[in-house]
Amino acid sequence: MPFVFGAITLTLVFEAVGLFSTWALVVAGVIQLIIVLFGFYAASALLLKGIYQRHVLPGFGNALFDVLLLGAKSKVSQRKQEGKGTEEEKKKNSKYAEPMALGNMSDVISAAILAFYCFRYMPSFQVGVLWVSINACAQLLASYYAYLRKDVFYSTKFALHATYWLVQSWEEFITSVLLKDANVTSARAAMVGGWFFLVAALIFCVLSLNRDKTELMQNVLFALLTISTLPQISSQVHYTFFGVSCSLYAFFCLYVSFVSLINSIAEKALIPLGVRMVNSVRLQRVLFTLGHCHHPSQALPSSEGGAESHTQLPDSLFYLCNGLAAFSALQISKVDSLQAHLSVPWVLIPGTLMQLYVSRMQVQGGRRFGPTMPCTYAAVWGCWTWLRFAGPMLKITEPSFHGFGAAAVAFLVINAFIIMTAVYSNLLLLILTITMEGILVCFLLFCLHRLLLQLEVAFLVLFAFVCAYGIAASLTNYLFEKMLLPIGSSIIQAGKGNSKADPPVPCPTAPSHITSGLQTIARILEGGGVCGIPSDTVYTLAASCKHPAAIERIYNIKERPLEKPICLTIGNLEQLEAVSPPFSPLLWEFMRNVYPGGIGCIVRKGEWLKKLGVGAAYDYVGTRDSIMIRISDLTVTAHLLDMTGPLAITSANPSGQPDSTHHDMVVTRLGHKLNGVLCDGDSTELVSSTVVICTQIDEGKLSFLREGAVPAAKVLQIFEHVKNKMNIKQMA
Repeated sequence: MPFVFGAITLTLVFEAVGLFSTWALVVAGVIQLIIVLFGFYAASALLLKGIYQRHVLPGFGNALFDVLLLGAKSKVSQRKQEGKGTEEEKKKNSKYAEPMALGNMSDVISAAILAFYCFRYMPSFQVGVLWVSINACAQLLASYYAYLRKDVFYSTKFALHATYWLVQSWEEFITSVLLKDANVTSARAAMVGGWFFLVAALIFCVLSLNRDKTELMQNVLFALLTISTLPQISSQVHYTFFGVSCSLYAFFCLYVSFVSLINSIAEKALIPLGVRMVNSVRLQRVLFTLGHCHHPSQALPSSEGGAESHTQLPDSLFYLCNGLAAFSALQISKVDSLQAHLSVPWVLIPGTLMQLYVSRMQVQGGRRFGPTMPCTYAAVWGCWTWLRFAGPMLKITEPSFHGFGAAAVAFLVINAFIIMTAVYSNLLLLILTITMEGILVCFLLFCLHRLLLQLEVAFLVLFAFVCAYGIAASLTNYLFEKMLLPIGSSIIQAGKGNSKADPPVPCPTAPSHITSGLQTIARILEGGGVCGIPSDTVYTLAASCKHPAAIERIYNIKERPLEKPICLTIGNLEQLEAVSPPFSPLLWEFMRNVYPGGIGCIVRKGEWLKKLGVGAAYDYVGTRDSIMIRISDLTVTAHLLDMTGPLAITSANPSGQPDSTHHDMVVTRLGHKLNGVLCDGDSTELVSSTVVICTQIDEGKLSFLREGAVPAAKVLQIFEHVKNKMNIKQMA
């Protein structure tokens, strides 16, 4: 690996020299051939290692340097300071890797490309825009990983940065390619979208005061970047200022990327990032004194298992996308063709493209709106860009205006229903939706050629202001887990009119992240109850094999046909090996490759099941001749099975209806029939497990009862690997 990365570095160096001399391009081409040869050799070595389970081809060797040695000389006091952030890290979902290195490295690449362009190393940005766009996709991936880790700060930060790089790169593409010979200075001066980027950057600066100095410095430099791209700066100063800012930001992010990667590999702070300037308590006291006086801070409402905070992670990004699109759409006077060209990326990228990304995050949330609201507003800003800015370029005629008018009426109706739903959410969201209704009225008036421009400006400014406050409030409240910036309570409580009392939960619920929660569910199961529990796919209904009557209840709870059997789940494969079922070596090896995971194997039943702990439930699980065995790859479920022994399980949904992907769905749909629910938030998958029939595996046949979370092609690939491995053992 060091040689490959070294060769890549040399290639990039000679490619840069090739801008001035052609001989360097020849050298770069030779090095690229070396990289290809290294790649073929590495692929062959890994392929043979996978087949023979040992290194056949030499050359991988040991690491040249142990990164853990980097922190050997760091002071104990520094480590203690770095450890102050561990209490916040415990709130994250550590199942997913830290995305900081990927997000910061993406910043390095985008900033470096734009810096070279600003210093006139390339005449146009036609190729650079492709590089930055691809790099922004990687940064969005880092944002999504942060979302999966329940990290609202980095999820929003990396998405903000990706949006910024996309907008700037596509604006430069339009300026240097589409408007190559035009003077865009006056057109840029009329655009105000850059100021919203500055506001968002300053919010991150304030909220990073209680983080390490490196994080604070990075956010300050990003704020400097947003200042350098304000459209009101003259073109003579703009590119120099922007180029210097990009250079500083790229070098600093390169250091941060290295530190983030090293600390992530070591799983501890080997390289110090600097102490915190202000602790969280002091920051709350200083910044939110007024809020404490008039609105005493309250802990955020959350359901068991912390699901509510997870579902609200995209809120800040939702406000960011809409606020930036609205502020960029401002037109103080009649827009000219140059300003229309330049405004397209400012409205289309955040308002439509990034908001579709927000919709994707909302799919798993299980909230009242789900993806409906961001999808609707993404369509609104897409139509706005199409008509208001791209219209002159596309030469939209009068008949097309009637079509856009019909779309405006449709949006008005849809948003009216969203307003009705927002009444049950919070006051801030209600104000936002009502303001959007005013913006849609202006859109309709424009289609009818009756628009009063001052009215549109007023609605857009109000909408952007609400979004700016929404960014600050959602980030602040969920970083500090207190309602420090009020967003207003719902006007109407769902199902209770104006009553403030929460509706009673239909069954006991227990959080999965504490031992007492697992013990509570285990006692209910041991007592003959039926509970909803998480798995490594979707939520399931579980009953102890010590109580056959409880297994019978499962059929009544979900109205399941009696001809559909219930499967068995155990904690680990060692429990199965201990009772020595008469399985062939091929079946054992196949199980070792698929367990634990989202695959269930149907095998033949036998007396070995009674030794496993099934006991009196022998006739209640599986069919007369076979049974499906699941071993979940979820720590929570494994710990629960250690307490209860084998459990009979089936998916936690009324028969024939979609699977439950959140504990709230289990409580809502089946809670009145259950004795308890173990709350673990969002499920790992959106579909249930893949069921493989292994009764004829010794004949080389596998069939599928159901294809679920694991694709059938992958299962067959595992099976082929197992057969090849067994053949090699027999030949040896």
